[in-house]
Amino acid sequence: MAAWHQNSKAHASQLYTTSWGKLRNYTYSGYTGPYYQAFPTPNHAPLPFCLPLIIYSELNSTISITLSLSLSLSLSLSLSLFSLPSVEVSIMVLVESHGEKDGANDGAVVDFRGNPVDKSKTGGWFGAGLILGSELSERICVMGISMNLVTYLVGDLHISAAKSATIVTNFMGTLNLLGLLGGFLADAKLGRYLTVALSASITALGVILLTLATTIPSMRPPYCDDYRRQHHECIEANGRQLVLLYVALYTTALGGGGIKSNVSGFGSDQFDVTDPKEEKAMIFFFNRFYFGISIGSLFAVIVLVYVQDNVGRGWGYGISAGTMVIAVAVLLCGTPWYRFKKPQGSPLTVIWRVLFLALKKRNQPYPPHPSLLNDYENLKVPYTRRFKCLDKAAILDDNCAPNMQKNNSWMVSTVTQVEEVKMVIKLLPIWSTCILFWTIYSQMTTFTVEQATIMHRTVGSFVIPAGSFSALLIISILLFTSLNEKVFVPLARKITHNHQGITSLQRIGIGLVLSTAAMVGAAIVEKQRREVAVNKGVKISAFWLLVQFFLVGAGEAFAYVGQLEFFIREAPDRMKSMSTGLFLSTISMGFFVSSLLVSIVDHVTKRSWLRNNLNKGKLNNFYWLLAVLGLLNFLVFLIFTSRHQYKMQLPIKPESGEKELKSLNDEMIEDSEKKASIQAVGDVEP
Repeated sequence: MAAWHQNSKAHASQLYTTSWGKLRNYTYSGYTGPYYQAFPTPNHAPLPFCLPLIIYSELNSTISITLSLSLSLSLSLSLSLFSLPSVEVSIMVLVESHGEKDGANDGAVVDFRGNPVDKSKTGGWFGAGLILGSELSERICVMGISMNLVTYLVGDLHISAAKSATIVTNFMGTLNLLGLLGGFLADAKLGRYLTVALSASITALGVILLTLATTIPSMRPPYCDDYRRQHHECIEANGRQLVLLYVALYTTALGGGGIKSNVSGFGSDQFDVTDPKEEKAMIFFFNRFYFGISIGSLFAVIVLVYVQDNVGRGWGYGISAGTMVIAVAVLLCGTPWYRFKKPQGSPLTVIWRVLFLALKKRNQPYPPHPSLLNDYENLKVPYTRRFKCLDKAAILDDNCAPNMQKNNSWMVSTVTQVEEVKMVIKLLPIWSTCILFWTIYSQMTTFTVEQATIMHRTVGSFVIPAGSFSALLIISILLFTSLNEKVFVPLARKITHNHQGITSLQRIGIGLVLSTAAMVGAAIVEKQRREVAVNKGVKISAFWLLVQFFLVGAGEAFAYVGQLEFFIREAPDRMKSMSTGLFLSTISMGFFVSSLLVSIVDHVTKRSWLRNNLNKGKLNNFYWLLAVLGLLNFLVFLIFTSRHQYKMQLPIKPESGEKELKSLNDEMIEDSEKKASIQAVGDVEP
């Protein structure tokens, strides 16, 4: 009996049954039910969605009176999450398992000699644990750099606040963008192991160079005392002094991007998802992966930031470099115990090929019926008339003689490939509205840290480093991630009678609202801080920054999971790794938009808003600008979500079926033609 699967706006689990499929129980977002394992598809490389789940959960953790108290509180929250069947883990396992099992027949698993693996001697927890060290070290390095770099640029290199913020956001944006490159190289050619090993080595080199750049005296301008700083007489670092710094930062970004996009996938490769025991172990791997990265992030923002500010930058970055070198050595030493999967090709290649062929055949006439398109009889997703121009990539022209060139993917695409590209394009409107959230988030690593430097940070006799206040963000994320699955989602299920509770788009919307509210709160706090400092000469407590850290952290707990879940659900089944790519690109673009926005504001206001001395600037106006943009972005998001058409699955006959796949598709097309006039009014292409 064939079952239709049609995604709706409130849909938590689905039943798929086909002639080639199999039905199995699966847990998703707290719901246990039937889950269809689709037809085997190429193992499109790492689906490192677990990575995102913490990679950007980087800036939160409650700063308490002492470092040990802060760390213990953070550990307790992380441990509570560790035992939680959280939505992040559910999402990661869903896609990883889906991708692995889909590709089980396409990518052989071998040992380092290229022989079939001996499960008793390779993989499992031992291999996965060695791999986890690479991501832990990458987190320590990147967080140790990004969360406190702005204070070094402003305080030691005497670079303006606006330019310093741009340097940090460009670094983080590039790191996430290069994650796409790392994923593509692993999928298409190098494989996950080689990509992770090379990327970790490059990261180690980058942090070593950064250690030298911040240690060598000639790489810094002359010291500037408080008197000269107040009168803007400090000498800014010149181009020659910044060369090594830039080389170090972008070398680290290159390596970090490669690790980010592959390490979780390589870790999951160490478990055989066809073995129930190992599949269960893989679920715990993602939990521990999340926990491990949280610890790395907390160590960086609490311990390393303290070392950088109170012992020396060279020592702080040197410790980061040392951990990365050790991680590389451990990774390489574990080579005989790993399981390897050969690269099966990147979905990006399919996308570019379809676009290229559609452009190449743009003058070709459309066939009288879609069934005349290449490989229509084997269509694996419903045919749609949206973006019809792309159908030309599947036209069999004179150069594609039947049974000769129709299988040449560079001569003609299949209808399935064309429809999959259409599905990716359909995600772009929602994708575009997710960017501004990360633009707001980036302020937590730049101007918010700058605010902390001129606020009261003393608790007893202990002075909390400005960069360590970002630990508030990490704790906020961990707290709300836990509350989502323990409180909010169960409550939403009772109210909506929907297993999913809160849909992915609703999560994103909540995250956008909270981020906008964070900027309103940040603007109010900054105005009050500046007025008290200027009029009374008093520094207010830096813990007032908890407002923006708390709201942005809460927003990330919703938006992060919502974006990831949305892209995973709506991406084509055979392009699941695209979900991670789309997710990473929103983060990357968010940081780049922040850089662009800071540059524009600095130019238009003639540097009156964003000044080195925040007491003489108007940072609150910049926060208000972000709040207004956030509100407008949310309204656009509502428009796009109201018009978004969720992915549908093709109905397919069972083995004893009564209809052919082709006839089912023809019925769908005929039905869509009958409703053409209605759809013309209701459908709005993105």
